[in-house]
Amino acid sequence: MSLSCGVECVLLLGCSRWAWRRCTYVGSNDSETWPLATPDEFEPVPRVCRLILAVYEPDLRNPQFPPDGGYRLNPDWVLKRVTYEDTLGRSPPYLIYVDHDRKEIVMAIRGLNLAKESDYKLLLDNRLGMQMFDGGYVHHGLLKSAVWLLNVESETLKRIWEETGREYQMIFVGHSLGSGVAALMTVLVVNHRDRLGGIPRIKLRCYALAPARCMSLNLAVKYADVIHSIVLQDDFLPRTATPLQDIFKSIFCLPCLLFLVCLRDTFIPEGRKLKDPRRLYAPGRMYHIVERKFCRCGRFPPEVRTAIPVDGRFEHIVLSCNATSDHGIIWIEKEAEKALEASVLCLGLTFKLLSCIMDYQQWLTCWFLQIMRENKSETITVPPKIQRLERLQTIEDEHKDALERAVSLNIPHAVSTVEEPTENKEMEAEAAKANNGDSPKSEPELSSRGTNWDELVEKLFKRSESGKLMLKKESNPTQTQ
Repeated sequence: MSLSCGVECVLLLGCSRWAWRRCTYVGSNDSETWPLATPDEFEPVPRVCRLILAVYEPDLRNPQFPPDGGYRLNPDWVLKRVTYEDTLGRSPPYLIYVDHDRKEIVMAIRGLNLAKESDYKLLLDNRLGMQMFDGGYVHHGLLKSAVWLLNVESETLKRIWEETGREYQMIFVGHSLGSGVAALMTVLVVNHRDRLGGIPRIKLRCYALAPARCMSLNLAVKYADVIHSIVLQDDFLPRTATPLQDIFKSIFCLPCLLFLVCLRDTFIPEGRKLKDPRRLYAPGRMYHIVERKFCRCGRFPPEVRTAIPVDGRFEHIVLSCNATSDHGIIWIEKEAEKALEASVLCLGLTFKLLSCIMDYQQWLTCWFLQIMRENKSETITVPPKIQRLERLQTIEDEHKDALERAVSLNIPHAVSTVEEPTENKEMEAEAAKANNGDSPKSEPELSSRGTNWDELVEKLFKRSESGKLMLKKESNPTQTQ
């Protein structure tokens, strides 16, 4: 009797401890050790949010549901708008916008439409470990959608980039379902930049808002220099490794599903999660917008934290009443705008404070020199220079550190450096010759008749004797990725 009572007490204490830890776990805990993002690197986020919202509008000249302050875009610069009728269910609707003021070519893809069966088909077209790609695994349905989009629009994007003097930045942006499509499009373009006129990697960027888990951990870290994911506080989608098709299939009992996922993940060791190459993650560098804190009522001025996490990459479900509302693009746009304004205001106050300090030091120096002259002292001491406020690490260094940490944790197929594909190197060499006055080689025959992106995806694999697709790295252990 006493033994059974003791076991019951231990079990009760264990369950109580688990419930307390889970109920008190808030979204801000995921990024509490991350540094703050600078206004310059976060400045495009509110703007691209408004572009995604513009996809929902049938007429941008007479908008029905504009955000605060309007869309702040020129309708004449919208080169193309594509609806569900045009995509035939192979991709969410999107638009192509050329911002001549900021020299940007933006392709914005909307999120999941709960009323469209075609969007569910994209989500259902996947299972664990189904699609291998570029040394890792990705969501099969989202990859097919990305390939279809590039087959349709790659020549248009290439033509626009060349007509604008090959100087504009090319940005892919998406929300929810569209974020996964945009991220995988970016990966494809980065590996085959020669098919878009040889655009430099530094001019490619992707913003994944409320990102779906669409690629394995090694790919998420590898492409962190070009893919940026934005997560608002307690958003559920980047945190759950449950397949997307199961999440949205159970949308009407989502709180119950999130609780069960939370309970299941509690008993899965962190090392086991990291060692599973089929497990999908949110892509790229993470930007976490934090606006609520534990045991505090209301919303606070939001702050944006950023990092390239390897372990602890949004692995814990937050049991919050805001887990679904934080997924909405409208809230992301509002809080991103507030965060940017707060960051700019804080930066302005910092510069003003530094200016006051410098004025005070200048006055102090003059006063000190005057005293020295009066005392006829030969020793003159100059106060130390004020050092500029800079981040401890540059974005490039953070990316290198993340790659090295992924290798140290034995993440499957992780690489310590990012190597350029051979085709991209040849394109850059030809461009350098052209700049030096040499006559460049003619473009490949495939470019003249249009690029087949399905064939390019197939080149990333090698077929075994049984006809099964194998990763090139796995088929040849001596070959580096």
